[in-house]
Amino acid sequence: MSQERTLQGGFFADPDFDYDARLALGAAACGLGDAGLVLATLDRIVDGDRQSWFDAWSEVAATMSAQGDSALSQGHLSTARWALLAAAQFYAKALVVVDALPDQSVFMPTFKEHRRCWEAVVDASEGSIVRVEVPYESTTLPGYLLRPDNSGAARPTFIMTNGSDEALPNLLAHGAAEALARGWNAFLFDGPGQQSMLFDRNVPFRYDWEAVLTPVIDALVERPDVDASALTGYGVSQGGYWVTRAIAFERRLVAAVADPGCVDVSESWTKHLAPPVLEMLESGQKDAFNAAMAKATANPAVARTLAFRAKPYGASNAFDLFTEVKKYQVRDVVGQVTTPLLVLDPDDEQFWPGQPEQLYQMLPGEKAILKFTRAEGANFHCQPLGRRLTDTQMLDWLQDHLPAQYR
Repeated sequence: MSQERTLQGGFFADPDFDYDARLALGAAACGLGDAGLVLATLDRIVDGDRQSWFDAWSEVAATMSAQGDSALSQGHLSTARWALLAAAQFYAKALVVVDALPDQSVFMPTFKEHRRCWEAVVDASEGSIVRVEVPYESTTLPGYLLRPDNSGAARPTFIMTNGSDEALPNLLAHGAAEALARGWNAFLFDGPGQQSMLFDRNVPFRYDWEAVLTPVIDALVERPDVDASALTGYGVSQGGYWVTRAIAFERRLVAAVADPGCVDVSESWTKHLAPPVLEMLESGQKDAFNAAMAKATANPAVARTLAFRAKPYGASNAFDLFTEVKKYQVRDVVGQVTTPLLVLDPDDEQFWPGQPEQLYQMLPGEKAILKFTRAEGANFHCQPLGRRLTDTQMLDWLQDHLPAQYR
């Protein structure tokens, strides 16, 4: 009865609030803040009120930022790292609703403060985190090599591809903290369309993620603190698509994980279209489709949300946006995947239901599928309340594919 009330009944009636509450609690279990901080913040939020959500998370973030800065000034680096990491995470949590706020001017100041806190964590790491600028086309991608210590020893390295809108600190709850605990490195970066690459440089997503993962690996294998024979990969949320796409071309990972398995990103977009509107899209009726979408987004709040979601794709109108998103599928390339791939498959997957099993069946080479259940409290997209369970199991699988000296 308790599980039904708490886990299935939810923390909020609003499904977005409920899911992000679960994410925050799961991250706390991995060291990003405390469960008490998260629960106290959730308690101040009015269900469904976006401004209330933004204000509550911004306030706790500012408190933790001040605590971190104070600890830093007193030389208490461990406390500073923890508090500033929590602040960075909580500012990012505030930003998940910013597309729905009438006042969009709060976005960049909040993002910049989030990023300041993250960079302060890096600076306070005593050399265990190093910045790595990855050469990418005519610019660079900001990367961070998290190491168990500052010895510079060559180690297995867990290369993490983020999702469409998550912040870097949350990747600690998606395997980075567990990798560090095992004596591995973890590499985090902003790719095209992600975080600083989008908000500071206006660089959009790309569907052909091999053009991103390959330069990332090129940069890492040149480093003496990275064992080039012991590279593993991971993609979270939409990153589950990107990493699968990339390893159809890039062969230097010994194994990878898709969390969750994703065959076609566009299904999470097109499922909201009425059949006649979907037919307009499929048949190339650009003007009719754009007219229909204009009616559907006449509500200013809906229009703001669509504009925010469209920004990473670099499209100027609805037809071009949906046409671009339809490129984000692996059916055409999955037959080329030779890297061993672990597919994660949670109960109640909201965005791509059924696709993890579909991807697993399509993979031609070594593969495994790992299911997560309601009974474990590890259901929903990316197992928000089952992150320690997820991280330990998937890293066990990856470890089994490392060279013998690391098993």
